[in-house]
Amino acid sequence: MSSLRPWYPSRPKPDRSLAACHRALIVPSYGMPADGHESALNLLVQNVVDYAIFLLDPGGHIITWNTGAERIKGYRAEEIIGKHFSTFYPPEDIAADKPGRELETAIAEGSLEDEGWRLRKDGTRFWANVIITALFDETGELQGFGKVTRDLTGRRATENALRESEERFRLMVQGVVDYGIFILDPGGHVASWNAGAERINGYTAGEIIGRHFSTFYPPEDIATDKPGRELETAIARGSLEDEGWRLRKDGTRFWANVVITALFDETGELRGFGKVTRDLTERRVAESALGERRRLLTHLVEAQERERRRIAWDVHDDSIQAMVAVGMRLQLLAAQLPEHSARLTQLDEAVTGTIGRLRNLVYGLRPPAIDRHGLVAALTSYLDDVVGPSGLRFGLTHALAAEPSAATAITIFRICQEALVNVRKHADASSVELTLTSEDDGIRVRVIDDGVGLTEQVANAAKEHFGLIEMRERAEAADGWWTVRGAPGEGTTVDFWVPSPGKRP
Repeated sequence: MSSLRPWYPSRPKPDRSLAACHRALIVPSYGMPADGHESALNLLVQNVVDYAIFLLDPGGHIITWNTGAERIKGYRAEEIIGKHFSTFYPPEDIAADKPGRELETAIAEGSLEDEGWRLRKDGTRFWANVIITALFDETGELQGFGKVTRDLTGRRATENALRESEERFRLMVQGVVDYGIFILDPGGHVASWNAGAERINGYTAGEIIGRHFSTFYPPEDIATDKPGRELETAIARGSLEDEGWRLRKDGTRFWANVVITALFDETGELRGFGKVTRDLTERRVAESALGERRRLLTHLVEAQERERRRIAWDVHDDSIQAMVAVGMRLQLLAAQLPEHSARLTQLDEAVTGTIGRLRNLVYGLRPPAIDRHGLVAALTSYLDDVVGPSGLRFGLTHALAAEPSAATAITIFRICQEALVNVRKHADASSVELTLTSEDDGIRVRVIDDGVGLTEQVANAAKEHFGLIEMRERAEAADGWWTVRGAPGEGTTVDFWVPSPGKRP
């Protein structure tokens, strides 16, 4: 019985007959009867479905065919046995004599492994991993070739998709200019560098790769080992976010938002860090300017309210009381001097009208109820005394967890006051509803009317005369928000929220 093995010395001219190949391809039994061993081997090979396993004669013609070969290539055994294995190669490989060169390489080197396109019976292509092994007998004579083929089309598609995804991601990262995105090795040295990092930090990749990322930190942070502590925190927590001063190549400082993410492999070993940096200098300057503007506005509003309160109390306690006294004396004189009664009554009516106007002035300056009885009482009084007489139906509902502080109460009152004036003058509404609710550690207020809605004319009039901007600025100065919405013919809603820092003392 012949024994087959790879063989490399110079070889005699092979017997390429099909019978010789069959004789040579009988494997030794190693204790099992030859026919039993051969039967078991054939059974194994024939039932493999994930690999095409077949034999070629020395000329490259197919002499065996298993189930896997039929599944992968589409040919039944009777259709393909006897044909040349070049049948599986696409035309461009046939033109380049790739099948012949592969057999020559297998003969010269004992075996050959290749990946490339192959053809199925229906003409479709699949990506194959192919191993061709030259088979020699004990005399060194070539008896044929063993060929094993795997269909790797799915794996190749997955690898290509992954490769393309990685390439797209790399291009995206490299092309981002608003973020510095780069990788640090486990020691904190820069290992990659994108266009955004170059724009923000000022270094080219050639200048910075390999240097420690502490290069970007100012001296006071280096002195406290802030870079090292940030890496330790990122390792312990998975990531770290920080804002602070960083240095550009030219030594200038910029305010940066930094996110450092520790990168671990599947075994839990630290492989490095991902670092994303944003230059927030302009935003910080803008926020600083806005904060300063809000502080100035707050001081101005507080000064205005103090002055309004002083004037309101002066008018209420002095001028109005004096006018009330004058009215009472006029009524007394009218009773004592009947001949002058008509003239005195006219004077009394004039005084009464003046008292009413002074009271409206006091409400405009500082409603007394807000200091004595709180926000809801002040709004109720304003609705009764100012809104009601204008002919508007009104309602007030509230669900407050606690009375707000005096500063919060006056902010809410002023915004409502301006919104209600706008409703009276421009909304052409028949009713208005106020709602106050405790929400998100603050108070949310809605002023809802059933008027003409937020038409362009109404919006322009409100901006010109009643200060939508002032309402919004009052809310924002208190660290709240304000908005107005409404479609033509569907009424208007002024909606705002301000934080309530504490219960009114």
